[in-house]
Order: sequence, then structure tokens, then C-alpha cells
Amino acid sequence: RGLIRQHQFNKVELVKFADPEHSYEELESLTNDAAKVLELLGLPYRVSLLSTGDVGFSSAKTYDLEVWMPSYNRYVEISSCSNFEDYQARRADIKFKNNPGDKARYVHTLNGSGVAIGRALAAVMENYQTADGDI
Repeated sequence: RGLIRQHQFNKVELVKFADPEHSYEELESLTNDAAKVLELLGLPYRVSLLSTGDVGFSSAKTYDLEVWMPSYNRYVEISSCSNFEDYQARRADIKFKNNPGDKARYVHTLNGSGVAIGRALAAVMENYQTADGDI
């Protein structure tokens, strides 16, 4: 299967708990954090907003980050960042209060796969390989 189509893979997971009023700002920040890794590696990438038909029922909004893979002649998903709003928090009963006297409210949970390590390594190798085979 190689480094691209792995059944199991290593990745850095990004997780945030946010108050409902700022969770979509936090999703943008989380997505930018994942994109920053690709920028620092100098890899060509794009960010796609998934349609509601392409996201799981628990996600309210999801971005996929895709890196260019010359051997496939296409972009391949390397990261995914989602806002689950209060879906996961309700099941785990994760609440917060802004002030001691306030009513407890459910947090919004956000999660992103920072970068799939194997795919990132393959992307670096493919995008930086010279004509004589050096990397």
C-alpha cells in the first residue's frame, strides 16, 4: 500500500474546546495551524470546504487540506479539520460557565488531523525530488 494508502497511519491530532460564540473562529484558526505546517514544508496544497453530503453526521463544518502528489497527478488529503459544535460535548457531558453564577453550557469541540506523517513524507520526497533522483 505504500505511504499514501495506509490502513493505519501516524498523525498529530489537534483538539480544541471552544465557547459556542467563537467556535467557528477557532475552526479557522485550527485549519490555519494545519496549513502552516504545509507552508513551512514548502508543499503545494489547497483547502476545500466539504459539502454537507461529504461530512459525517456529527460534523457541522469540515475543511480538508490536500497536498499535491506528482506521482498521482492530483491532490491527496493530508489533513481534515472539523467543528462538531456540541455533538461530542453532549455525549461526554462537557460543560463550561463564563462566571460562577451562570448556567452551565456545552462546549463546542473541534478536531483536526494536523498532518498525516506518511503522506507528508511522501509529499516532501515527491515534490523535492530532482531529475537525477536526489531529494
